Amino acid sequence: MSQARRYRGFFMGGAHRYGLAICVFLFSVQCAALPRASFVPGGVAVIPLPGQSDIVRAVYRKHRVAIVESEGGGVALVGIPLSVSPGMERLMVVYMDGSKGELTFEVKAKVYRSQHITIKDRRKVNPNTDDLRRITAETKRIRAAFATWTPSVPEWDFIAPIPGPRSSSFGLRRFFNEQPRKPHSGMDIAAPTGTPVHAAASGTVTDTGDYFFNGNTVFIDHGEGLVTMYCHLDTIGVKVGQRVTRASVIGTVGHTGRVTGPHLHWSVSLNDARIDPALFLDVSE
Repeated sequence: MSQARRYRGFFMGGAHRYGLAICVFLFSVQCAALPRASFVPGGVAVIPLPGQSDIVRAVYRKHRVAIVESEGGGVALVGIPLSVSPGMERLMVVYMDGSKGELTFEVKAKVYRSQHITIKDRRKVNPNTDDLRRITAETKRIRAAFATWTPSVPEWDFIAPIPGPRSSSFGLRRFFNEQPRKPHSGMDIAAPTGTPVHAAASGTVTDTGDYFFNGNTVFIDHGEGLVTMYCHLDTIGVKVGQRVTRASVIGTVGHTGRVTGPHLHWSVSLNDARIDPALFLDVSE
Protein backbone atom coordinates (compact mmCIF):
# COMPACT_ATOMS: atom_id res chain seq x y z
CA MET A 1 0.00 0.00 0.00
CA SER A 2 1.37 3.42 -0.96
CA GLN A 3 2.18 6.09 1.59
CA ALA A 4 -0.47 8.38 0.06
CA ARG A 5 -3.16 5.73 0.52
CA ARG A 6 -2.12 5.06 4.10
CA TYR A 7 -2.84 8.69 4.89
CA ARG A 8 -6.30 8.78 3.31
CA GLY A 9 -8.14 8.01 6.53
CA PHE A 10 -6.15 10.68 8.38
CA PHE A 11 -7.46 13.43 6.12
CA MET A 12 -11.09 12.41 6.07
CA GLY A 13 -11.90 14.15 9.37
CA GLY A 14 -11.60 17.72 8.05
CA ALA A 15 -9.19 20.60 8.58
CA HIS A 16 -9.50 20.69 12.36
CA ARG A 17 -7.99 17.20 12.59
CA TYR A 18 -4.79 18.12 10.82
CA GLY A 19 -4.19 21.77 11.74
CA LEU A 20 -1.10 20.80 13.75
CA ALA A 21 0.08 18.56 10.92
CA ILE A 22 -0.03 21.53 8.54
CA CYS A 23 2.23 23.59 10.80
CA VAL A 24 4.75 20.77 11.27
CA PHE A 25 4.65 19.71 7.64
CA LEU A 26 5.10 23.18 6.17
CA PHE A 27 8.14 23.67 8.37
CA SER A 28 9.76 20.75 6.60
CA VAL A 29 8.78 21.71 3.05
CA GLN A 30 11.90 22.88 1.25
CA CYS A 31 10.45 25.53 -1.05
CA ALA A 32 9.81 29.25 -1.32
CA ALA A 33 7.48 30.92 1.15
CA LEU A 34 3.89 29.79 0.69
CA PRO A 35 0.74 31.89 1.06
CA ARG A 36 -0.66 31.97 4.57
CA ALA A 37 -3.35 29.37 5.20
CA SER A 38 -6.84 30.77 5.68
CA PHE A 39 -9.72 28.28 5.60
CA VAL A 40 -12.42 30.86 4.84
CA PRO A 41 -14.22 32.04 1.69
CA GLY A 42 -11.65 34.05 -0.24
CA GLY A 43 -8.80 32.27 1.56
CA VAL A 44 -6.25 29.55 0.77
CA ALA A 45 -6.48 26.02 2.13
CA VAL A 46 -2.95 24.66 2.57
CA ILE A 47 -3.30 20.88 2.70
CA PRO A 48 -0.34 18.57 3.36
CA LEU A 49 0.05 15.58 1.06
CA PRO A 50 2.46 13.12 2.71
CA GLY A 51 3.90 10.83 0.11
CA GLN A 52 2.47 13.07 -2.62
CA SER A 53 4.80 11.55 -5.20
CA ASP A 54 2.01 8.97 -5.57
CA ILE A 55 -0.50 11.76 -6.37
CA VAL A 56 -0.41 13.06 -9.93
CA ARG A 57 -3.33 15.49 -9.83
CA ALA A 58 -5.63 17.29 -7.40
CA VAL A 59 -8.94 18.90 -8.36
CA TYR A 60 -11.27 21.20 -6.42
CA ARG A 61 -14.68 22.16 -7.80
CA LYS A 62 -13.66 21.03 -11.31
CA HIS A 63 -10.49 23.12 -11.28
CA ARG A 64 -6.98 21.69 -11.11
CA VAL A 65 -5.12 22.60 -7.92
CA ALA A 66 -1.46 23.56 -7.52
CA ILE A 67 0.80 21.10 -5.72
CA VAL A 68 4.10 22.22 -4.21
CA GLU A 69 6.56 19.34 -4.23
CA SER A 70 9.29 18.56 -1.72
CA GLU A 71 11.26 15.61 -0.40
CA GLY A 72 9.01 13.28 1.57
CA GLY A 73 5.74 14.96 0.60
CA GLY A 74 4.12 18.14 -0.58
CA VAL A 75 1.15 20.44 -0.14
CA ALA A 76 -1.92 21.28 -2.18
CA LEU A 77 -2.73 25.00 -2.33
CA VAL A 78 -6.47 25.45 -2.78
CA GLY A 79 -8.10 28.80 -3.54
CA ILE A 80 -11.51 29.01 -1.87
CA PRO A 81 -14.08 31.12 -3.79
CA LEU A 82 -15.90 33.91 -1.95
CA SER A 83 -19.17 32.20 -2.87
CA VAL A 84 -18.41 29.02 -0.87
CA SER A 85 -20.59 28.44 2.20
CA PRO A 86 -19.05 27.30 5.51
CA GLY A 87 -18.81 23.52 5.87
CA MET A 88 -16.87 20.53 4.61
CA GLU A 89 -15.27 20.70 1.15
CA ARG A 90 -13.73 17.93 -0.95
CA LEU A 91 -10.41 17.83 -2.75
CA MET A 92 -10.33 15.06 -5.34
CA VAL A 93 -6.96 13.38 -5.94
CA VAL A 94 -5.71 11.02 -8.63
CA TYR A 95 -2.95 8.47 -7.95
CA MET A 96 -0.27 7.13 -10.27
CA ASP A 97 -2.17 3.89 -10.85
CA GLY A 98 -5.27 5.82 -11.97
CA SER A 99 -7.25 5.28 -8.79
CA LYS A 100 -9.02 8.22 -7.18
CA GLY A 101 -9.59 9.42 -3.65
CA GLU A 102 -10.66 12.49 -1.78
CA LEU A 103 -9.41 14.63 1.07
CA THR A 104 -11.75 16.85 3.06
CA PHE A 105 -11.23 20.19 4.71
CA GLU A 106 -13.48 22.53 6.59
CA VAL A 107 -14.27 26.09 5.46
CA LYS A 108 -14.93 28.44 8.36
CA ALA A 109 -17.40 31.33 8.26
CA LYS A 110 -16.15 34.88 7.73
CA VAL A 111 -18.27 38.01 7.70
CA TYR A 112 -17.06 40.75 5.37
CA ARG A 113 -18.08 44.36 5.83
CA SER A 114 -20.25 46.37 3.46
CA GLN A 115 -19.11 49.31 1.35
CA HIS A 116 -21.31 52.01 -0.20
CA ILE A 117 -19.83 53.89 -3.17
CA THR A 118 -21.25 56.76 -5.21
CA ILE A 119 -20.39 56.59 -8.92
CA LYS A 120 -20.97 59.78 -10.94
CA ASP A 121 -20.98 58.02 -14.31
CA ARG A 122 -24.33 56.25 -14.10
CA ARG A 123 -23.52 54.03 -17.08
CA LYS A 124 -20.84 52.36 -14.93
CA VAL A 125 -23.68 51.24 -12.63
CA ASN A 126 -26.51 50.75 -15.13
CA PRO A 127 -24.89 50.06 -18.53
CA ASN A 128 -26.84 50.64 -21.72
CA THR A 129 -27.43 48.03 -24.44
CA ASP A 130 -24.16 48.70 -26.27
CA ASP A 131 -22.26 48.65 -22.98
CA LEU A 132 -23.78 45.27 -22.11
CA ARG A 133 -22.60 43.79 -25.41
CA ARG A 134 -19.10 45.02 -24.68
CA ILE A 135 -19.24 43.72 -21.08
CA THR A 136 -20.38 40.27 -22.25
CA ALA A 137 -17.43 39.98 -24.65
CA GLU A 138 -14.97 41.23 -22.04
CA THR A 139 -16.31 38.85 -19.41
CA LYS A 140 -15.39 35.90 -21.64
CA ARG A 141 -11.82 37.23 -21.93
CA ILE A 142 -11.56 37.75 -18.18
CA ARG A 143 -12.83 34.26 -17.43
CA ALA A 144 -10.38 32.77 -19.91
CA ALA A 145 -7.48 34.67 -18.33
CA PHE A 146 -8.36 33.49 -14.82
CA ALA A 147 -8.86 29.89 -15.98
CA THR A 148 -5.31 29.70 -17.39
CA TRP A 149 -3.26 26.67 -16.31
CA THR A 150 0.38 26.21 -17.29
CA PRO A 151 2.93 23.80 -15.76
CA SER A 152 5.37 26.60 -14.85
CA VAL A 153 6.38 26.58 -11.18
CA PRO A 154 5.20 29.85 -9.56
CA GLU A 155 6.98 32.15 -7.15
CA TRP A 156 4.58 31.95 -4.23
CA ASP A 157 6.00 34.86 -2.25
CA PHE A 158 4.77 38.09 -3.82
CA ILE A 159 5.80 41.69 -3.54
CA ALA A 160 3.22 44.49 -3.40
CA PRO A 161 2.76 45.93 -6.93
CA ILE A 162 3.04 49.50 -5.61
CA PRO A 163 3.78 51.15 -2.27
CA GLY A 164 0.94 53.00 -0.62
CA PRO A 165 -2.00 52.62 1.74
CA ARG A 166 -3.81 49.31 1.23
CA SER A 167 -7.50 49.28 1.94
CA SER A 168 -8.93 46.18 3.61
CA SER A 169 -11.36 46.04 0.73
CA PHE A 170 -11.17 42.38 -0.26
CA GLY A 171 -14.49 40.62 0.18
CA LEU A 172 -16.48 43.78 0.88
CA ARG A 173 -20.16 43.52 -0.02
CA ARG A 174 -20.42 46.51 -2.33
CA PHE A 175 -23.27 48.85 -3.13
CA PHE A 176 -22.87 51.23 -6.08
CA ASN A 177 -25.31 54.13 -5.84
CA GLU A 178 -27.12 51.95 -3.27
CA GLN A 179 -27.45 49.05 -5.73
CA PRO A 180 -25.96 45.73 -4.54
CA ARG A 181 -23.15 44.22 -6.61
CA LYS A 182 -20.73 41.30 -6.31
CA PRO A 183 -18.22 41.28 -3.42
CA HIS A 184 -14.96 43.08 -4.04
CA SER A 185 -12.51 40.47 -5.31
CA GLY A 186 -9.22 42.31 -4.98
CA MET A 187 -7.08 44.71 -2.97
CA ASP A 188 -7.17 48.47 -3.62
CA ILE A 189 -3.92 50.38 -3.17
CA ALA A 190 -4.05 54.17 -3.31
CA ALA A 191 -1.37 56.02 -5.29
CA PRO A 192 -1.09 59.08 -7.56
CA THR A 193 -1.66 58.76 -11.29
CA GLY A 194 1.57 57.76 -13.04
CA THR A 195 3.00 55.69 -10.17
CA PRO A 196 4.86 52.68 -11.66
CA VAL A 197 3.06 49.35 -11.17
CA HIS A 198 5.29 46.28 -10.72
CA ALA A 199 4.63 42.59 -11.36
CA ALA A 200 4.06 40.84 -8.04
CA ALA A 201 6.11 37.85 -9.27
CA SER A 202 7.58 36.41 -12.46
CA GLY A 203 5.18 35.27 -15.14
CA THR A 204 3.82 35.69 -18.65
CA VAL A 205 1.40 38.40 -19.76
CA THR A 206 -1.70 36.62 -21.10
CA ASP A 207 -4.01 39.56 -21.84
CA THR A 208 -4.15 43.34 -21.76
CA GLY A 209 -6.78 45.86 -22.76
CA ASP A 210 -9.23 48.60 -21.88
CA TYR A 211 -12.18 47.00 -20.09
CA PHE A 212 -15.52 48.70 -19.36
CA PHE A 213 -15.39 48.25 -15.57
CA ASN A 214 -11.69 47.47 -15.00
CA GLY A 215 -10.24 50.13 -17.29
CA ASN A 216 -6.73 49.49 -18.61
CA THR A 217 -5.84 46.03 -17.34
CA VAL A 218 -2.97 43.52 -17.35
CA PHE A 219 -3.22 39.78 -16.61
CA ILE A 220 -0.12 37.76 -15.65
CA ASP A 221 0.01 33.96 -15.55
CA HIS A 222 2.46 32.76 -12.89
CA GLY A 223 1.87 29.03 -13.44
CA GLU A 224 -0.26 26.23 -11.97
CA GLY A 225 -3.47 28.26 -11.89
CA LEU A 226 -1.96 31.31 -10.16
CA VAL A 227 -2.95 34.49 -12.02
CA THR A 228 -2.77 38.17 -11.06
CA MET A 229 -4.77 41.08 -12.49
CA TYR A 230 -3.88 44.79 -12.36
CA CYS A 231 -6.72 47.24 -13.11
CA HIS A 232 -7.53 50.95 -13.66
CA LEU A 233 -4.08 51.62 -15.13
CA ASP A 234 -3.25 54.91 -16.80
CA THR A 235 -0.78 53.27 -19.16
CA ILE A 236 0.05 49.65 -20.05
CA GLY A 237 3.75 48.92 -20.52
CA VAL A 238 3.72 45.25 -21.56
CA LYS A 239 2.41 43.11 -24.41
CA VAL A 240 0.61 39.77 -24.57
CA GLY A 241 3.12 36.92 -24.53
CA GLN A 242 5.82 39.00 -22.85
CA ARG A 243 7.76 37.33 -20.02
CA VAL A 244 8.14 39.56 -16.95
CA THR A 245 10.19 39.13 -13.80
CA ARG A 246 9.34 40.03 -10.23
CA ALA A 247 9.24 43.84 -9.84
CA SER A 248 9.18 44.48 -13.60
CA VAL A 249 7.23 47.66 -14.42
CA ILE A 250 4.06 46.66 -16.28
CA GLY A 251 2.24 50.00 -16.35
CA THR A 252 1.27 53.03 -14.27
CA VAL A 253 -1.51 53.82 -11.82
CA GLY A 254 -4.55 55.56 -13.26
CA HIS A 255 -8.28 56.03 -12.81
CA THR A 256 -9.72 54.29 -15.88
CA GLY A 257 -12.89 52.21 -15.75
CA ARG A 258 -15.31 52.32 -12.82
CA VAL A 259 -13.43 54.30 -10.17
CA THR A 260 -13.82 57.27 -7.85
CA GLY A 261 -10.14 58.22 -7.98
CA PRO A 262 -6.65 56.98 -8.94
CA HIS A 263 -5.65 53.66 -7.41
CA LEU A 264 -4.59 50.14 -8.32
CA HIS A 265 -7.05 47.27 -8.08
CA TRP A 266 -4.98 44.11 -7.68
CA SER A 267 -6.57 40.65 -7.84
CA VAL A 268 -5.02 37.24 -7.17
CA SER A 269 -6.67 34.12 -8.55
CA LEU A 270 -5.80 30.53 -7.62
CA ASN A 271 -7.54 27.60 -9.37
CA ASP A 272 -9.96 30.20 -10.79
CA ALA A 273 -10.95 31.46 -7.33
CA ARG A 274 -10.36 35.09 -6.42
CA ILE A 275 -8.58 35.15 -3.08
CA ASP A 276 -7.24 37.72 -0.63
CA PRO A 277 -3.94 39.10 -2.03
CA ALA A 278 -2.77 39.92 1.50
CA LEU A 279 -2.21 36.17 2.07
CA PHE A 280 0.66 36.30 -0.46
CA LEU A 281 2.46 39.27 1.08
CA ASP A 282 4.96 39.32 3.91
CA VAL A 283 3.13 40.59 6.99
CA SER A 284 6.03 42.97 7.61
CA GLU A 285 5.50 44.80 4.29
